[in-house]
Amino acid sequence: MNATRPPIADPVNAAFAGQSATVAARRQSFGLGARRDALGQLGTAIRRNEAALVAALATDFGKPEAEVILTEILPVMQELRHTSRHLRRWMRPRRVVPTLATFGTSARVRPEPRGVCLIIAPWNYPFSLAIGPLISALAAGNSAIIKPSELTPATSALIARLIAETFPPELVTVIEGGVDAAEALLALPFDHIFFTGSPAVGKIVMAAAAKTLASVTLELGGKSPTIIGPDADLKAAAKWVVFGKFVNAGQTCIAPDHLFVHSSVKAAFVAELRSRIDATYGKGGRSPHLARIVNEKHAARLSALLRDAAAKGARVILDGGADSRHIGPTLIEAITPEMQIDHEEIFGPILPILPYDDLDGVIRQINARPKPLALYIFDGQRARVDRIIAATSSGSVGVNLTVAQFSHTGLPFGGVNASGIGAAHGHYGFRAFSHERAILANHFSALPLVFPPYTDRVQRLITLFKRVLG
Repeated sequence: MNATRPPIADPVNAAFAGQSATVAARRQSFGLGARRDALGQLGTAIRRNEAALVAALATDFGKPEAEVILTEILPVMQELRHTSRHLRRWMRPRRVVPTLATFGTSARVRPEPRGVCLIIAPWNYPFSLAIGPLISALAAGNSAIIKPSELTPATSALIARLIAETFPPELVTVIEGGVDAAEALLALPFDHIFFTGSPAVGKIVMAAAAKTLASVTLELGGKSPTIIGPDADLKAAAKWVVFGKFVNAGQTCIAPDHLFVHSSVKAAFVAELRSRIDATYGKGGRSPHLARIVNEKHAARLSALLRDAAAKGARVILDGGADSRHIGPTLIEAITPEMQIDHEEIFGPILPILPYDDLDGVIRQINARPKPLALYIFDGQRARVDRIIAATSSGSVGVNLTVAQFSHTGLPFGGVNASGIGAAHGHYGFRAFSHERAILANHFSALPLVFPPYTDRVQRLITLFKRVLG
């Protein structure tokens, strides 16, 4: 980017200036071997700090160790392994067959690093959603500044220490802090910004990026619906829904937000849900297998959603209990459009159940809302599943499962419109952090035959070209 670089006046500007000064050199020196070395060093550092990471997330969230390994560490290590294995192929320029108009030339697409990248990570999965994008940024040959969330201070401090011990600051550095730090970073002319968070903040990030014409990847969220069809395997569906909804205490961007359950199976499915919740978390909100809400503010927001719904006629059919930041799995029904919970992304362990008889009505409700990050369908009838997929739009679809699409490194992870822009993971993440540069080389092109002046002969050739190419 050609924007004027700011003076070195504080740590934010100093970090940006230090990385900007090395962009040209890095284009020459940060090749396949160096990138693989960087990814290997990152993997070593993560393995060395695994116990510290488990402790940090227990401090910030009360997350159980198994859940930290499953949702924070394994996705990152899988991304590292997949990226390292395929990086040579991803970096290789891709040949493109010439068109008739460009006969006599050779064409290729060369993936090149964008330059200096900003990664703004959220608080709900503070490690994996900071380090996952970093893997793609390094694989594509960029430097990166990471802004972790101030709402998970123990994990943010660990990320800062791990990065400082692993990389020179001109390659990767961490800027801790709150809104002021984020605003200072967004004022700088980054070459690419990767943001994970809410749609509301995503709009702020996109507006800031527009001022410097930085490209963006926005991983946002929304109210991801789940449909339980009349031919669903109810026991299996309950297992997947309980896991997808209540892992991380429901603070997951692709968690099932609400359930549309066919009236013919509602009673049986609710019974399966209750049974699975009891078997997984017991009764009350202090299960050792359930994470806490990130802070008192977000716990109060969830309690307010429940109070508003109850005041307007909703019924709590399973009360998980609420004690400070401990909120247990809660099931509610009789939701109406007047309730806040029907419009706001829940992002917590509260699951509304909406019975339906008419699938077309469900599809209309889904399409009337902003496009969700995920859509889940449980049904044994393939034709009905295909009909739902064809009639709706979402960032991803899970059929007879929930949230597992995030862990598939061969699939793009991202939203559409309000739920996100661009994609991450695997080759899609590499491409997000790359500029695909078009290169066309002349060998014996015939195009000079139709250059001006436009004599009769040239005009006859243009007419011939039009017949052949038009």
